[in-house]
Amino acid sequence: MTRAQQTISVLLLVSSLYLALYLGLVPLNETVQREIIPVLPFYALISFGCYLLARLGWAILTFNDVPEAHEELQKEIELAKVELRRGKVDVD
Repeated sequence: MTRAQQTISVLLLVSSLYLALYLGLVPLNETVQREIIPVLPFYALISFGCYLLARLGWAILTFNDVPEAHEELQKEIELAKVELRRGKVDVD
């Protein structure tokens, strides 16, 4: 099963469970049925956004500088300048 098929399967499962709750097919307390179930998608969306922001913040916090990549990039830039100069392009 591919990643897309797994994602679609999970989304269909969650949406069918929510629809069963929303339509009252699963007996719940009247207060829960009227006040909590209708706003669950908004809470899920806000929770997902908070999760993504926290994940982004963690990635930024633990970002490591890589000196080897910096040196490799500098070498590639110099190589590109040399090749462009051979092609009679002004790079300075």
